[in-house]
Amino acid sequence: MKRLSLAALTVAGIVTALPAAAQFAKPEDAIKYRKAAMTLQGATFGRVAAMANGRVPFDAKVAAENIEFVAMLNKLQFSAFVEGSDKGDTRVKPEIWTQKDKWNAAVAKSQEDVARLVAAGKTGNLDQIKAAVGSVGQSCKSCHDDFRKD
Repeated sequence: MKRLSLAALTVAGIVTALPAAAQFAKPEDAIKYRKAAMTLQGATFGRVAAMANGRVPFDAKVAAENIEFVAMLNKLQFSAFVEGSDKGDTRVKPEIWTQKDKWNAAVAKSQEDVARLVAAGKTGNLDQIKAAVGSVGQSCKSCHDDFRKD
């Protein structure tokens, strides 16, 4: 419960800072912001995936709460891929900017898959959540394969 509260406070802090973050003072700020959002998204999605894969007991309420956080963080991370944030302490490939249509399609796919995960989370049905977790995981992998340096 402490972790969930900490995650909620962290997300609330990010959301509160969103208007200020929408106009990053420096590209490095955008990089830090998106890394933080991705780290939190990965940890939060990992909790849901652990339930979907049977590694931890399924709790529909906890799953739904974490899924809502995943959805919010998914949107936040993409807001920080701004011009100039391709250099510095980042693992993004230049294809994000040179293959804009492909990048935009990957972002849209990710957000669609996460929306389906949110819908599945609202049902409380483990089988629906499992299917949606698989789609989100594949969407994340695909984007990383195409747009992240190893």
